[in-house]
Amino acid sequence: MAYDEQLAGRIRDLVGEDLDVTEKRMFGGLTFLVNGNMSVTVSGRGGLMVRLDPDEAGSFLDGRVVVPFEMRGKPMKGWLRVTEAGFESEELREWVERSVEYARTLPHK
Repeated sequence: MAYDEQLAGRIRDLVGEDLDVTEKRMFGGLTFLVNGNMSVTVSGRGGLMVRLDPDEAGSFLDGRVVVPFEMRGKPMKGWLRVTEAGFESEELREWVERSVEYARTLPHK
């Protein structure tokens, strides 16, 4: 499954012309990087993968719309999978802002 081009466009609109944000095709999706660090990804499986402070990410889990992102069956600390129901309107802005803000705290790559 290809990633959602419209969703990628919505994220581009949100990050604007931020020179610290770049895009890279990864894992069948499109990842937005901040200073070389992965931030938010339009997943090739649908929905979003967002990177947040690992100490805060768990507070967003609801078991339906927001679940831990898993790789090879193992939850990735600080990463969440958000289904389309979780970013229908202004929620997308909130997810992108949280993820980009966290990625800015990481060392430049």
